[in-house]
Amino acid sequence: MYVWPCAVVLAQYLWFHRRSLPGKAVLEIGAGVSLPGIVAAKCGAEVILSDSSELPHCLEMCRQSLEMNNLPQVRVVGLTWGHVCPDLLALPPRDIILASDVFFEPEDFEDILTTVYFLMQKNPKVQLWSTYQVRSADWSLEALLYKWDMKCVHIPLESFGADKEDIAESALPGRHTVEMLVISFAKKDSL
Repeated sequence: MYVWPCAVVLAQYLWFHRRSLPGKAVLEIGAGVSLPGIVAAKCGAEVILSDSSELPHCLEMCRQSLEMNNLPQVRVVGLTWGHVCPDLLALPPRDIILASDVFFEPEDFEDILTTVYFLMQKNPKVQLWSTYQVRSADWSLEALLYKWDMKCVHIPLESFGADKEDIAESALPGRHTVEMLVISFAKKDSL
């Protein structure tokens, strides 16, 4: 299995914050091979992995990763971004949502944020920890975050030991600028 640079960077961020993870309720969306979710579970978080309910092979990949890492307590659920389904409705409140390179296609951004917004309604203090590969200077989440009453903080990779040089030297074609964001509800000003 190939692990994308974004998943590695997010896993490094989790490892850097490993002492704060025990007991945290974590959901990884678009989990794929699930490296960030596995790291969170190994650090003591109560983790649920999810990928598209329309892509059963992705859900199977999550299950295989859990089996290889001896994590039978971690659940896998099918969630399709932007769709309200029984599994989404049944999810308990989460403290952290993980998303590694889900902001891949601009036409999916709104659906992803719709799903995240729904989850934030269950716990307004939840944070979305996300990494993504910059693919175009024209793509921006800022307007959508404003629309959904969210804000983001850009986290410098060097602040948690991620090495930009290792990412740049990846075997993948093209440039490999990875960004780390923490997204949360915007605070309302008092009147």
